Amino acid sequence: MTGRGRRLVAAVLAVALVTGCGAEATPEPRPWHDGRIFLATGNTTGVYYQLGGGYADVISRHLPGYEARAEPTGASGENITRLVEGDMEIAFSLADTAADASAGRGAFAGQPQPVRALARVYSNYTHVIVRADAQITNLAALRGKRVSTGSPKSGTDVIAARLLTAAGLDPDRDVRRARLSLPETVTRMRGGSLDAMFFSGGLPTPGIADLLSSAPGRFALLPIADLVESLNAEHGSVYTTAELPKDAYDTPRGTPTVTVANVILVNVDMPEQLAYDLTRLLFTYQTDLALAHPEARNFDRQSAASTDPIPLHPGAARYYQGG
Repeated sequence: MTGRGRRLVAAVLAVALVTGCGAEATPEPRPWHDGRIFLATGNTTGVYYQLGGGYADVISRHLPGYEARAEPTGASGENITRLVEGDMEIAFSLADTAADASAGRGAFAGQPQPVRALARVYSNYTHVIVRADAQITNLAALRGKRVSTGSPKSGTDVIAARLLTAAGLDPDRDVRRARLSLPETVTRMRGGSLDAMFFSGGLPTPGIADLLSSAPGRFALLPIADLVESLNAEHGSVYTTAELPKDAYDTPRGTPTVTVANVILVNVDMPEQLAYDLTRLLFTYQTDLALAHPEARNFDRQSAASTDPIPLHPGAARYYQGG
């Protein structure tokens, strides 16, 4: 049963209970969606899932009348679809995928999605990992190789396809493409049935850390920052560059890569006060969230409202304006 189905059943039972008891007092208004908040996160070994679990705990402990739970998913694209369908109340997403959804382009062509942002949070680093013995020194050298581009409809899958295209490759013809979750990708990299993988995540991403630490010297991070101009020329200025620091995974040197911001999304129909409270919790309990994953330390209230081209929810906007 979907989250929407669970809520409908709960609502029917609640009405039946009040009617059956013949209560004379006017019941207090029920919380939105019967107080159940489901968070669409990502793969279980990724940062979204860890942060989502921490955020769910903060909501459950500090927002009276609400109980939250983080759900593992295929990440950005799936998260937005489930959010719009009403199966989820909060969704983590990469900003490029969210921008496509808001504008009705890319995977959402012709169908702008009714999503609003609570916050821009931290940046994802694009990890391109190759077998060290495969003599792969740039993305063009992936021609004919076995490559995982991430879970279907995930932000990783989107940016991987865009990067391969920017490198002059057709993602579906020029590489032996596999759309796999991070845990399955790591398993296949270890087993030798993949030559390379993409993953867009915060630092450190647990699954990546596990892969690199379990086989020192067997895998290498590929620099890809030189492709950012081609990406932005084609898709708008949503991509930036940064060095993936060597201490993130104890690698010999830093790796210049492409980065993209993460956003936390809700449906346009979320009540304004609830959106305000959910935004407030992100910063009031930021220390608690950092215990779930250190990327929460990078949440910055000053830049959190900079979600353009994804509109801010009015409740979130009121929070940033100090209302």
